[in-house]
Amino acid sequence: MRIFSYLILLLLLLIGVTFACLNATPVPIHYYLGDATLPLSLLLVLVLGIGIFLGLLAGFSMFLKQKKITKQLKNRIKIVEQEVENLRAIPLKDTH
Repeated sequence: MRIFSYLILLLLLLIGVTFACLNATPVPIHYYLGDATLPLSLLLVLVLGIGIFLGLLAGFSMFLKQKKITKQLKNRIKIVEQEVENLRAIPLKDTH
């Protein structure tokens, strides 16, 4: 299995290198503070990296929100379980 993952990694690396060679044309970039010229492949990799980072950031914030909700629910379960144990400990009284 490990060899298979190394082969997949090598294949992806090879595809990335050929992609970079095929898209080495310089592209002008105009942004608010100035402009620059970068190879198209580098620009695409930078945009992909920024997208991945923003996606992970959004996912991490949702993860933290869910973790908070899970912690609150676990605390509520503990309280309810304690109440059930207390109710079981109370002896039953027969009114007859």
